[in-house]
Amino acid sequence: MGTISHDHKDLSNLHESSPIEDIEASKPINTVAALHDDEGVTVVNEYTGEKEWTSDEEKKVVRKIDLRLLTLLTASYGLQFYDKTMMGQAAIFGLRTDLELTVGNRYSFSSAMFYLGFLAGAVPASLLAQRYPVERVLFAIVFLWGGCLMTTAACDTWRALYVQRFFLGLLEAGVSPMFMLAVGSFYTKGEQAVRQGVWYSSTGFVSIFSPLINWGLGHISSGSLASWRYMFLFAGGITVLWSFVLLFYFPPDPVRVKGFNERERYITIARLRANNAGVRNTHFKRGQLWELLLDIRFWTLFAIAFLNQIPNGPGSTFLPIIINGFGFSQFNSLLLYMPYGFIAGMGCFGLPWMATKFPNKRCFIIIGGYLTTIIACALLWKLPRDSQGALLFAVYLFPLWGGSFAVLLSLGTANNAGYTKRSVASSGLFVGYCLGNFVAPLLFKASEAPAFANGWTAVLACICVATGLTVVYRQLCMWENSKRDKAGIAEGFDHAFEDDHTDNTNKQFRYTY
Repeated sequence: MGTISHDHKDLSNLHESSPIEDIEASKPINTVAALHDDEGVTVVNEYTGEKEWTSDEEKKVVRKIDLRLLTLLTASYGLQFYDKTMMGQAAIFGLRTDLELTVGNRYSFSSAMFYLGFLAGAVPASLLAQRYPVERVLFAIVFLWGGCLMTTAACDTWRALYVQRFFLGLLEAGVSPMFMLAVGSFYTKGEQAVRQGVWYSSTGFVSIFSPLINWGLGHISSGSLASWRYMFLFAGGITVLWSFVLLFYFPPDPVRVKGFNERERYITIARLRANNAGVRNTHFKRGQLWELLLDIRFWTLFAIAFLNQIPNGPGSTFLPIIINGFGFSQFNSLLLYMPYGFIAGMGCFGLPWMATKFPNKRCFIIIGGYLTTIIACALLWKLPRDSQGALLFAVYLFPLWGGSFAVLLSLGTANNAGYTKRSVASSGLFVGYCLGNFVAPLLFKASEAPAFANGWTAVLACICVATGLTVVYRQLCMWENSKRDKAGIAEGFDHAFEDDHTDNTNKQFRYTY
């Protein structure tokens, strides 16, 4: 095990300090039975070169991982969110009237159906990714999701759209949990927050460009199709092509990543000892599943993830309609949506970046994002409809809840050890995410447009509760760490690559908060 330096200044080395600095660099890693072993053990034990490495070597390796992995994660998640925001943008170009979605809550249900499918697919997709090569599972999912997105153009009734949206959600479900696992498998705890933020920030930044693309497609007046149908064909076609990029270039895990020499691979894996969570194990362990289901910390994060997504109802599905309701034209509504995307993206990157600068302040940073959203909700709820400038200010203040969710994802990765437990926990958080997104659009009823007073009230209440639960989660982690300290068990890394040891059974493990 090598010496880990903390003097790096660039993005590739932003992480919190850890007691791993004080661990003896040459401490051996025990070999255990293959069923229980993490695959990283084999690489570490069979390496015959120099066991220590310099900070410059580690810096080079992390930068190489960033360039390869983060680029693909960010672009892929941007495509996924491009799809999610498509409904809101296509809605003001005739989708609602053409498919009779203006009746009752049909439009709200069209958004909710996506997340019902997402709910059905989240856990199975993650289990497939544990059992089979990640890059192949990811390729299949993205290829099929792109094809399914294109079939939106063929929907001629609201019933057909419901079916299409369900299967689209089913196909997209595994992407986010797999991305969480990828970050957990390549980066140390302190590095994870900002990396989760980088790929998740594409949810905002893609909203800078997608309105411009759809603005152009919305001007198509010739041809046999309505302009909104071209929007879905274009987005789906790009997604299908992108799936082949993932098949050939996505780095599956540190053990099988291509383009790394023997020493780079050793450093990549050995430095992860600081996580106390291993690298990869393809064996599903029921004991770890049951441990997760009985873990109050997981269920607290699950509840926060659910409540955190209630703002996404107006954010991804209704916001172009809401801006249009302020009195702006179709095209201006799309253009005014762009600053929202920029602020959302900066929040999703900025809040996780702050988490790397201020150790064990992640819960406070999450709460900070929630407080801005609470203020925005109150303004959108109470301001008169003719106060365009103030309403737009509130809209642009609103999306920082997304940055809070990015930090939340890093807690889900950092605080669950044992590959099965971490895999299911990642999926579980996105089950909460799905449930929140299923409920959210149903709170905004067409009959209450454009003010949506009850919808904003519900969002406000949910974020207030999420804020309280974040305080509870922080306290739970602090209590458990303190309990282990008082028992005389110091933080250590003796079982870092033993997959039978989880965060609960390995008392040397310490929770991040």
